[in-house]
Amino acid sequence: MSNENVADGDVRRKGGLGQRIAYAFGNLGQAAFYNAMSTYFIVYVTSCLFSGVDKALAAKLIGVITSLVVIIRIAEIFVDPLLGNLVDNTNTKWGRFRPWQFFGGLVSSVLLAVVFSGMFGLVNVNSTLFIVVFVITFIVLDVFYSLRDISYWGMIPALSSDSHERSTYTALGSFTGSIGGNAITILVIPVVTYFSWVFTGENAEHQSGWTAFGIIVAVLGIMTAWTVAFGTRENQSALRANAEDNGGPLQAFKAVFQNDQLLWVALSYLLYAIANVTTTGVLLFLFKFVLDNQAAFSATGVIAMIAGLVMSPLYPILNRYIPRRYLYIGGMVSMIVAYVMLALFSSNIVLVFIALVLFYVPGTLIMMTVILSLTDSIEYGQLKNGKRNEAVTLSIRPMLDKIGGALSNGIVGFIALAAGMTGDATAADMTPTNIHVFKICAFYAPLILIVLSLVVFVSKVKITEKMHAQIVDELEAKLASGEIVDDEAQPVEAAEAAAAVGDETQTVKN
Repeated sequence: MSNENVADGDVRRKGGLGQRIAYAFGNLGQAAFYNAMSTYFIVYVTSCLFSGVDKALAAKLIGVITSLVVIIRIAEIFVDPLLGNLVDNTNTKWGRFRPWQFFGGLVSSVLLAVVFSGMFGLVNVNSTLFIVVFVITFIVLDVFYSLRDISYWGMIPALSSDSHERSTYTALGSFTGSIGGNAITILVIPVVTYFSWVFTGENAEHQSGWTAFGIIVAVLGIMTAWTVAFGTRENQSALRANAEDNGGPLQAFKAVFQNDQLLWVALSYLLYAIANVTTTGVLLFLFKFVLDNQAAFSATGVIAMIAGLVMSPLYPILNRYIPRRYLYIGGMVSMIVAYVMLALFSSNIVLVFIALVLFYVPGTLIMMTVILSLTDSIEYGQLKNGKRNEAVTLSIRPMLDKIGGALSNGIVGFIALAAGMTGDATAADMTPTNIHVFKICAFYAPLILIVLSLVVFVSKVKITEKMHAQIVDELEAKLASGEIVDDEAQPVEAAEAAAAVGDETQTVKN
């Protein structure tokens, strides 16, 4: 038995069921937080935040806010790898990742409640000061949420270096993430409407309802982040013990750009993320302004939640018999069919729900394949460059999610303004032009991105379960003999070539 196998067995004995539950619980609040910010914050901005402001000024402020959100999150292309490097170079008696779960969860959650409060009504006092305070608050919120998100997913290789064990943690996180993210979709309208009625006596959306919604998500965010902080334990394997010096920011960027497999997976996922978040961001508009049945919108959250609850635990089982490459391809084909149906039959509620099933079911297959491919690229990069960058590598997916969310925020704001879907507008106010603009942005443009994502993945992503197992074996041998040097490209290429021969017919038996 190799040293690594001993280490992996030790990881499982020390972690146990309690650690798995604690880790899984973390993504319940994290996914709820992300969905609240990436989808419903702009809905709140366009529908309620400026309701007490002159309409002309409100339109300008909506444009300013959506533009600022896009700019801030695009800037994270450069910031998130630096935050990942900060996490990688954190050394405390509590470990590398857990402190950021504690502080990141606390600060980001408190500030989430603040932004959903409308900065405590400041917009009605001084709109200029509101913009300034909002920008500062949103940047700090985003940084600390990033630290929480990066440290959460970056923790997986610190819990195990075994591919199957990693898939178990990933599946657990995805399972609870499906509950948290989709519960927000189910509950947002009932919660906002209920608390608006409690505080105003009116059965409509008001600021008080959105404030209550923000506070609920914030409390959940703190509880779940602290569960990870206090309920997990990082372990040292041979691979991690020999990779304590992670270098500075320049080395972090160098590690990212030298890892070709990381970059191709990232590009494929970015195209998918932009399409996915754009569509989910405007589904409420589909039900409110096209189908004229806003009450039915909560059912989309039910569909998404059931899909996640079924597919998350099923993924590791399927992956024992089907290479994750084909799970990803199958998921993308399902989404393409869903987009075609949504574009052609957007006024038929029955066909819309069938399309949404095809849209949500493969989401877990795609997400978990990306997470595992990025996680396995850590050893790929370590063998190729002699550096092990855990949090930096796994900061890429959260960064791409936020870029997709930022672009979605901008697109949602654009649609709301261009199609007249703001303020007190109803389905009766929609013209054929309004609906046409909506369908182009919500379905046709994302469909093109999904097709491009599939093409990139099929043609460029080579890292597989078999290839990763060979890389780990190579790393073990080189670490044991002290042979790790700065340029290990040839062994990686050899592993890739060997993997290509057998990967068509079998997966690694973990």
